[in-house]
Amino acid sequence: MAARTGLLVGLAAMAFGLTGVAAGAEETDSPLSTTSTPIGLMGTIPLYWGEVGGIEDVLAGAATPHWGRAIIAEAGAPLPLDFLSTEALAGVDRLLLAQPRALSAEENVALDAWVRGGGRLLLFADPLMTGESRFGLGDRRRPQGVALLSPILAHWGLDLQFDTDQSEGLAMRDFAGTALPVALAGQFAHLPGGDEDCAIVAAGLVAQCALGEGLALIVADAALLDLDGPYAGAEAGLRALLQESFGQGDSFGDFAHQADSAPEVAPANTRNCCEIRGEADRKNE
Repeated sequence: MAARTGLLVGLAAMAFGLTGVAAGAEETDSPLSTTSTPIGLMGTIPLYWGEVGGIEDVLAGAATPHWGRAIIAEAGAPLPLDFLSTEALAGVDRLLLAQPRALSAEENVALDAWVRGGGRLLLFADPLMTGESRFGLGDRRRPQGVALLSPILAHWGLDLQFDTDQSEGLAMRDFAGTALPVALAGQFAHLPGGDEDCAIVAAGLVAQCALGEGLALIVADAALLDLDGPYAGAEAGLRALLQESFGQGDSFGDFAHQADSAPEVAPANTRNCCEIRGEADRKNE
């Protein structure tokens, strides 16, 4: 797997040598500005490459990077990953996962060990993606419609739920004094009997987990990262999430202790994200 990650990095360097786009960013006055430090990126939302048909588009200079990559580059040098192994994560202490595909057992073990060893994770896990894509349903290049992360979330004592009665369209949800755009967002609840190492805040939208020596901030929606964006508030929201996840300090600060009262039993109008995925699969058959 190390060879495959090395290939991604090599292709990235080649692509940006041809296009003139830098992987990092110039120093700014932002408190996040530590551009020499890598931030691992992985997920079906193409934060690094943009939405492209293949590597030939990148090499031909036809790729348009995702709007969020420049903001991520304010915090560190984006580093593309396609597999979470102990080796791939060895040189990374900050990781952003944007609606990742289902993780293998090996990846779940590696990710959990990495966080508990001191890693800082920002994870977007959307139970029902609403953004547009140039690729049709069933195309592997399309952002994954439903988060399939129950094993790792359950290991951290979390259940990702979806309220079937919520209104469609964009809404704003406050997090740490910043309004985040969301659309058909999920919500987190503590699993009965699970370790409560995670504070659930922002009306269930965000879980902030202190795990071993590391920290994980998990967002139950990914509309903020939609390819059609940035929506109003998306850029400020992404900066706030990056600051809360990767900023200075050893904890999430006082905000993490202002946890919402999160139910352990799902309300009648909420459903587990895996149930939603099963229905979506049947409709597409």
